[in-house]
Amino acid sequence: MKRYTLLDLATFSDERGSLTVLDKVLPFPIVRTYWIYGADGQTRGGHRHRVTRQALVAVAGVVTIYMDDGVGQTSVVLDTPSVCLLVEPKDWHTMTFGSGSVLLVISSHHYDRNDYIDERYD
Repeated sequence: MKRYTLLDLATFSDERGSLTVLDKVLPFPIVRTYWIYGADGQTRGGHRHRVTRQALVAVAGVVTIYMDDGVGQTSVVLDTPSVCLLVEPKDWHTMTFGSGSVLLVISSHHYDRNDYIDERYD
């Protein structure tokens, strides 16, 4: 049983290129958006949240997301900008970046350090 959700985003392609749309598909309001880049070969994250939900899109390159929800662990490879991974508050996660990768993170809440749980599940 999958313990995560991948969204296939609407993508329109022709000889001029591709356009991917993230519109009315997230199960939460967009409050904060940021992107991580220049992290070639690095692993970031290492936390879960109390309330924040996130949507992750590798807009360039390859990013491997490791997730542990306290019941099971899985890794998801994001390697196309037309796929979005939902990360729920329960998901302790890390993100490992391939060369030249850019990860777009869309968040349901503003940054609040008190929302972070750094400890892994037992």
